[in-house]
Amino acid sequence: MRESDGERVRPGWAPFLEVGTRVVLRYAIDRESSPHGESMSDALGTILAADESVVRVMTRRGEVAVPRVLVIGAKEVPPPPVRGRGPAAP
Repeated sequence: MRESDGERVRPGWAPFLEVGTRVVLRYAIDRESSPHGESMSDALGTILAADESVVRVMTRRGEVAVPRVLVIGAKEVPPPPVRGRGPAAP
């Protein structure tokens, strides 16, 4: 974590968390309410909105709102691969 004006940067901050960026966010979840006792989850998709308190990501399963304070790691990722149609029918 870097220092800025003598204060630590808040957890979950990353300069690339901007609308339109495709990212994967690793974030903490409540172990008691998770189906298999997990303590973390991932959100892979495009950022719809980001402010001081939450990052909204559109994933394949729908929109996910991740509180910034729960973000453990964030990474910008490339666009999804383009799927081919397979071999041509004879």
